[in-house]
Amino acid sequence: MAVRREGPGDSMHRDIFSPEHDAFREMVREFIAREVTPYHAQWERDGMVSRDVWRAAGRAGLLGIDVDEKYGGGGNPDYRFYLILDEEFARAGATGPGFAVHNDINGQYFLRLCTPEQRDRWLPGYCSGELITAIAMSEPGAGSDLQGIRTTAVRVEGEGEAGGSYVLNGQKTFISNGQLADLVIVVARTDPDAGHRGISLLVVERGMAGFERGRNLEKVGMHAQDTSELFFSDVTVPARNLLGDEGGGFVALMRNLPRERVAIGATALAAAEKVFEDTLAYCKERQAFGRPIGSFQHNRFVLAEMATELAVARAFTDRAVLQHTGGELSNTDASMVKWWDTELCNRVVDRCLQLYGGYGYMAEYPVARAFADSRVQTIFGGTTEIMKEIIGRELGV
Repeated sequence: MAVRREGPGDSMHRDIFSPEHDAFREMVREFIAREVTPYHAQWERDGMVSRDVWRAAGRAGLLGIDVDEKYGGGGNPDYRFYLILDEEFARAGATGPGFAVHNDINGQYFLRLCTPEQRDRWLPGYCSGELITAIAMSEPGAGSDLQGIRTTAVRVEGEGEAGGSYVLNGQKTFISNGQLADLVIVVARTDPDAGHRGISLLVVERGMAGFERGRNLEKVGMHAQDTSELFFSDVTVPARNLLGDEGGGFVALMRNLPRERVAIGATALAAAEKVFEDTLAYCKERQAFGRPIGSFQHNRFVLAEMATELAVARAFTDRAVLQHTGGELSNTDASMVKWWDTELCNRVVDRCLQLYGGYGYMAEYPVARAFADSRVQTIFGGTTEIMKEIIGRELGV
């Protein structure tokens, strides 16, 4: 029986998608070809994307797909549309636009936690691309250990706007969309003696006095996505910008992590599949010693191993996507997806680069860019080591 390697775009071999999903995928591909690919090299030189692509995404309905239509969203809660968006950007190597942070991570906090007044104030701009969002969790001394954050927000009653305010002080780092963001969800400690129950979420808006952006950090890869240091010095944040309940920030963060982790894993898998497809075609065309390099037994075995690993990962990941779509994805399974797919992506890209030989090390080749861009995926959203710790605890050890 012949083995066929199909990409994520071939929904005939992925029964988790409907014709409506297929049509949306085609629209996303057209959007990327028109609004992203022609400009991505310049964005990489600039260290960030143009705000124009955010507004274009808003007009195309790619932001706030699950937000109520009265705010300018799509009103569609089906997670698979976000999955398609993430997959197609990964397949295009378009790492610059931070739409996944905006949609898959931040959007869930706004949808679940916003008051009606906050929804009216923020969601229209969120959906149109006029308000770009970021979330500020990591600090110089606290990454995976969120309970170790030192940023503080002290409540001041009866001052400023009605309902009082918070005085925010601290520093954040590795913040995606940090330079462009108009709204930053800041994870801060509102009660230093309450442990994880003393952590809250505050929305800091562009232009607030004392809110400063530091360097646009120079990274190994993903050069077109702005990643920043953020500084907060006596920033007065009105109490009406508290997102959710005071002291409820840690629980909110934990609740959203399965969605974030399955999104990261699925994106990594799509990137790995695309690199594999390109490499397989290269191995059929590239000649050495008078024959295609893919016909040598060692190379053929390497390709066979990758094809098998990707097929297994695809089956597990699609199952997790369906579970998440149905509200049934466990934190453990999400951690498995995140760990397995991101580590697999790095292994696949590394082996594919080797098959290209010297050309694989040249930046003009997509495999070289993928090698640099994909490495961080085993780190952000929770390191591989943290994923294994979560899984191990569930096993009772």
